[in-house]
Amino acid sequence: MMLEVKNVSSGYGDVQVLRGVDLTVDKGEIVSIVGANGAGKTTLIRTIMGTLPLTEGEIRFQGERINGLPPHTIARLGLAQVMEGRRLFGHMEVEDNLLVGGDILRDPARSRENLEWIYGMFPRLKERRRQLARSFSGGEQQMLAIGRALMTSPKLLLLDEPSIGLAPIMVKDIFGKLPTISARGITILLVEQDVHRSLSMSARGYVLEHGEVVLAGTGSELLDNERLRQAYLGI
Repeated sequence: MMLEVKNVSSGYGDVQVLRGVDLTVDKGEIVSIVGANGAGKTTLIRTIMGTLPLTEGEIRFQGERINGLPPHTIARLGLAQVMEGRRLFGHMEVEDNLLVGGDILRDPARSRENLEWIYGMFPRLKERRRQLARSFSGGEQQMLAIGRALMTSPKLLLLDEPSIGLAPIMVKDIFGKLPTISARGITILLVEQDVHRSLSMSARGYVLEHGEVVLAGTGSELLDNERLRQAYLGI
């Protein structure tokens, strides 16, 4: 098991958001966490990455307890997050944004190899590698944010709402790259409001409501679930 979240509760100050969340991610899987806006999805990602302390439970990565570790230590263990809103260095060129991600490796040869792989997957980044990141469209910025995370050679990639604010054609393009990333041996935890698109490509999924896991199963099981279909797919 790559990631194990056991009975995790967390929140912001006196406001509890997550309540006893349990989930697992096995090596090589694409696993989705879906739910409405405000369900606690981003809070869960922040708690896993150590930017938000938990108040109960534990989180284990490859058997090692990671809750309580600083975020940079968690990142060095092999977790990489693509944050909602992308959080790029807008004043820096595209390639410099990518190379910043590669700095964590402290291995120039490996960093260069990753850079060429990312350019092959996202040719637009290579074509515009000398442009400032802030000049990019939302979809291009999302490509860059994913590329920067992949520069760290993660074992587990956490994607927080990658489709938000993007044109449908860009969403299709970015989601179309996830199997390629998975084929490279990178496990993916996908947090997403687009329930059908995310569960369609996921081995398993979890549905969050009001900070609690209310449904869990394979992607196909959840898509066939009557409660989920009525609540999220309008069927």
